[in-house]
Amino acid sequence: MQTTTLSRRDCLMAGAAFAALAAFSRWPALAAGGERFPVMKTEDEWKKQLTPEQFQVLRKHDTERAGTSPLNKEKRVGTFYCAGCDKPLYKSDTKFESGTGWPSFWQPIEGAIGTTTDRKFFMTRTELHCANCGGHLGHVFEDGPKPTGLRYCMNGVAMTFKPNEAQS
Repeated sequence: MQTTTLSRRDCLMAGAAFAALAAFSRWPALAAGGERFPVMKTEDEWKKQLTPEQFQVLRKHDTERAGTSPLNKEKRVGTFYCAGCDKPLYKSDTKFESGTGWPSFWQPIEGAIGTTTDRKFFMTRTELHCANCGGHLGHVFEDGPKPTGLRYCMNGVAMTFKPNEAQS
């Protein structure tokens, strides 16, 4: 029987690799595609912060039922924010009635939204996520009004609304 002798260097390298792996396992999970965001939390931290519905949409990429969001009827002047990290996403003057049952906008605030390709349900769509925390927000479609021709179809549960102070 042949024996293998490990050098001190081999032991140190294995120990360093194990320590790095152990430390990485405590880091918040990477977003889809391995992307990192300015706001990163563990799944347990998100569960403590968000309602169960918000967690399912923002962190698990679910979709709320059409017509259930109070934000569909929101008509005041103000700003829509990410429910996960409070990043401003849309100004109220870009909101429009799409008839889809979800809050819809024709343009996000610059730098607020990131996109990924979503190939679920046998189709290819452009998925929207918060550029700050990676939370799933909805999808964008090319059937919106002018001037962009885009419809940012959002899960209302993934957002909050704050009216302008002069309006409240």
